Amino acid sequence: MHDDYDFTHGTRGALDPTPAGKTRITIRLDDEIIAWFRQQAEQDGGGNYQTAINHALREHIDRQSLEDLVRRVVREELRNVA
Repeated sequence: MHDDYDFTHGTRGALDPTPAGKTRITIRLDDEIIAWFRQQAEQDGGGNYQTAINHALREHIDRQSLEDLVRRVVREELRNVA
């Protein structure tokens, strides 16, 4: 180790730039949730458990949107029947 280091040309921030369309955040999740997603990623042959969490959240959003659409259509049909 050196006694002195020269950081005059150093830059702040993450070493890997965040890809377009992604945002780096800090989030607190239960240990069991993280362990489950890590285990799933390992069972699938490796990979990124964070990507799996993102995928699960996206599926939840899509499912909610579909549910809302189905409910709206059913309500309209019930109004037309009555």
